[in-house]
Amino acid sequence: MLKRCLGILAITFLALAQSGLKSGIDRSTLDTSCKPCDDFWRYANGTWLDKNPIPAEYARWGSFTILRDANLERTKVILENAGNAKSGTDERRVGDFYASCLDERAVEAAGITPLNQMLTKIGSIKTREDVIETLKSWELAGTMGVARVFSGPDRENSQAQITNVGNPAGLSLPDQDYYVKEDARSKEIRDEFLKHVARMLELMGDAKDTTAQSAKDILDFETLLVKAQMSRAERRDPNRTFNKMTFAGLKALAPAYDWDGVFKTLSVPTNVAINVSEPAYIKAFQTQLTSAPIATWKTWMRWRVVNERAEFLSKPFADERFHFRSTILSGVKEQQPRWKMCAAQVDRLFPDALGQLWVAKHFPPEAKRRMAELVDNMREALRQTLEEATWLEPATRQNAIKKLEAFNPKIGYPVKWRSYEKIDVKQAEFDLTLQSAELEGRRIDLAKIGKRTDREEMNMTPPTVNASYNALTNSITFPAGVLQPPFFYLEADDAVNYGAIGAAIGHEMGHGFDDQGSKFDADGNLKMWWTDSDRKKFEARANCVTSQFDSIDAGNGIRHNGKLVTGEAMGDLGGLTLAYRAYHNALKGKEAPVLDGFTGDQRFFLAFARVWAEQARLEQLRLQVTTDPHPIARFRANATLQNMTEFHKAFACKLGDAMVRPPDQQCRLW
Repeated sequence: MLKRCLGILAITFLALAQSGLKSGIDRSTLDTSCKPCDDFWRYANGTWLDKNPIPAEYARWGSFTILRDANLERTKVILENAGNAKSGTDERRVGDFYASCLDERAVEAAGITPLNQMLTKIGSIKTREDVIETLKSWELAGTMGVARVFSGPDRENSQAQITNVGNPAGLSLPDQDYYVKEDARSKEIRDEFLKHVARMLELMGDAKDTTAQSAKDILDFETLLVKAQMSRAERRDPNRTFNKMTFAGLKALAPAYDWDGVFKTLSVPTNVAINVSEPAYIKAFQTQLTSAPIATWKTWMRWRVVNERAEFLSKPFADERFHFRSTILSGVKEQQPRWKMCAAQVDRLFPDALGQLWVAKHFPPEAKRRMAELVDNMREALRQTLEEATWLEPATRQNAIKKLEAFNPKIGYPVKWRSYEKIDVKQAEFDLTLQSAELEGRRIDLAKIGKRTDREEMNMTPPTVNASYNALTNSITFPAGVLQPPFFYLEADDAVNYGAIGAAIGHEMGHGFDDQGSKFDADGNLKMWWTDSDRKKFEARANCVTSQFDSIDAGNGIRHNGKLVTGEAMGDLGGLTLAYRAYHNALKGKEAPVLDGFTGDQRFFLAFARVWAEQARLEQLRLQVTTDPHPIARFRANATLQNMTEFHKAFACKLGDAMVRPPDQQCRLW
């Protein structure tokens, strides 16, 4: 076991929040047997991690999952009370939908019948034209077909919403690597996938002696599609996924498909520009559409339908889905109670209705005011940093500051709330309500095409434990759900808030200047605003981060793909650097008090490391480094701090210590 200085943490966060500790630091979570200069992540979090193993129903356990669980509990109380609200209100709609989802007796009695209409249509397919008609009928569902049509800002003119075709659907495994790599783990996943598909088809009534071949046909079908895809690292380049064309150009990529019928079904205009994120993938779709046997298409379609809906079907289907999706891929031992899935579906399908209720109970106005103040201070720190960046030429510096000034922070909840009066909520018919809500969401998204971009729209729901940066609207979003301990303490000393939520604010601001976001200008347009020489200097700084993560050995054969995680790692390093500066700006030259035995700087760095307290199962770590642009939590703390001389000074770390990179290898963004 990689113990003492290679372990993991989390904190009794809710108890800490209630304890009134002004420092925001709980010494009982520290592993003082580990020197902070050997493994700071372990030092900050180790005792908690040792005492809190991953619960059987989770792939990972730490600060984010603990807070998500707490927010789900809060949501549960709201939804249970919503069933008593006045009929016809959005509050009552979410209460009735939640109750229908919880009605396991009705779900079990229904079995596979919610899929009967789609399965009957597939069964009647006889020609390629029938295949196309069936795919077209799925387009409103959004995720069932081979390609997906959706709205999005024009990367050349972000004020306008255009049509997008991409976000490749139609695949069952998490990433193209799982289809094509020949290492032992990838082969094992494919073998398990074949067994999973065969069991699911058997549950649908297929003869047992046919399911193995059907499963192989499905895997082969999807493998041909996936080979045409870019890798995840390649898709991080916004220039590569921006391929603007006319409707005629789209039709030329896959002339066998009825694009006219699709756009008519979706009520999408054909005279608006279209961005096809991966033209080669659409061409591969054309190949399959014209050459794959009709029987293969029917087999894949039947699988696609049950794969998309298994979570909502009776227990045998849900259990089989859990076995592969959670146990095989992520190592999870037990399913979560159904109410958690139901609460999550309310948040997904009725975000504003639930959000209003959630914010009223759990996000006081003072929290929003304090957060806005922190954002302003972080903006000022970034402004100072840009003004002092001597390696930037004046033109680049001016454009960077212009972009900073245009940042639009969205804190807590949206400016305006959406109504859900058009969704037909049938209390006794969960699946029909689910479909109604999904279709209404799709219609709202598609109706944006050809219109002006709403730059105030939030891309996260209020209870969400996360934050984001949107390059196309040049905006950062912090939902109310993440503005809770251990990320944000309304009453805590500044050191903790700057080290935790301040670093997160800086992280999201930093995405505007990472290897991806730096390619968009102040208005959110894909436009090079750097001088050539400055861009080369910037890329050298980004490559430092890439090389650092390429070199990290996480154990058990697990390694990051530096190109995949560069943006998030840059966000961590740049965000913490900015937060440190903002914290010292807030001190206004005064010395921070020593609280609980720690200086202000020490509490600042402890708060940062505490955010990344997380344990994860080995299967989950393997999945993460393949599919997730975020580094493993332990290295989000340690790898970031290895580059920061301010941290080294705070804990008296010296050259030769594990937490100190050689000076010529230390990465600095600005």
